[in-house]
Amino acid sequence: MKKTMIMVMAAMAIGFASCGNKAQQAAPADEVVAADSTVEVDVASAISEATAQLTEQIEAKDASKLQQCIEAVQAKVAEILKQNPEAAKEYVAKVQDFLKENAEKIKAVAGDNAAIQSAVNALTAAPAESIVSGLMNVVGDAEAAAGAATDAAQEAAEGAVDAAKSTAEGAVDAAKQAAEDKANEVKDAAKQKANEAVDAAADKAKKALGL
Repeated sequence: MKKTMIMVMAAMAIGFASCGNKAQQAAPADEVVAADSTVEVDVASAISEATAQLTEQIEAKDASKLQQCIEAVQAKVAEILKQNPEAAKEYVAKVQDFLKENAEKIKAVAGDNAAIQSAVNALTAAPAESIVSGLMNVVGDAEAAAGAATDAAQEAAEGAVDAAKSTAEGAVDAAKQAAEDKANEVKDAAKQKANEAVDAAADKAKKALGL
């Protein structure tokens, strides 16, 4: 699940900020769970927790921990999205409000930390609805790509089995033909020797009769 969240948020950073974040490994698509708008999500608690953590690191002026907090917020967006897209929109909108209200403080703490600014841009560069919709499209594309890869792998496996079967059948046919050829060769040789023996016996009989 953690890898899935990282994959989705990395895609969001690329799609909405066009900036380079730390590369993360894409999760297997079978880990992606379809979002269900009927699932209850405690957005208020999630927002309160996020803003409290961000505030703490802004006041502490700790760029490294601030970056971790923002990345945790991104992961939370993906987590909520997997459960309820509408709740994800609300969460993103509230986080955007906080980030915009504290933009100058965040810049002061971030300094030359480009990763923080990229992460903030990824969360604020577009309306909450657009960001969530974009993420849902990314998830759909990932599922489609995984399905295509699975089909290709299955076809390749089936092709390998057919090739092996064909090779085995060819080897059996070749061995059978070789055995038949050898049997015919032995049979012809025996027949030839039998004919020669008959001819020799006939010649001997003729000589005995003075013919």
